[in-house]
Amino acid sequence: MRCLVPGLALCAALLITGCSTTPPPRGPVYRALSAEQSSDIAIHALGLVGTPYRYGGNTPEGGFDCSGLIGYVYKSRAGVAPPRTVAQLSDFGQPVSTRELRTGDLVIFGSGRPFHAGIYVGEGRFVHAPSTGGTVRLDRLNSRYWARQSTAFRRP
Repeated sequence: MRCLVPGLALCAALLITGCSTTPPPRGPVYRALSAEQSSDIAIHALGLVGTPYRYGGNTPEGGFDCSGLIGYVYKSRAGVAPPRTVAQLSDFGQPVSTRELRTGDLVIFGSGRPFHAGIYVGEGRFVHAPSTGGTVRLDRLNSRYWARQSTAFRRP
């Protein structure tokens, strides 16, 4: 019986310790992008300006919607496959303040339910695939329309 009590105490201690460990993260875990990768993302996005918009599109040949553009650029330049929808992109990576914004960061528009996304390319500009009948284009965050929208920034 004397040998059993220390053994039970050890088992109890291990069980308690096991319960306090941090659970593994849910979903894929990505390493932070380097400054070089972020720059490559921005440059590649700029090179796609003029590509036709297509709902559900995710290739230069077939056209892009906003999240398809982001997925294509991130996958081809950083090997990262972001979520496919704007709603999912709004939780992707880490939030970034306007002061910390750098090229390659995501720009998410809309509060509560986000409705659009693009890639920040520096100097207050972003590349995005705006709407049916349009093309991928470069816009300014402080333009009349975009400045009125709720904006969040994310860094994968």
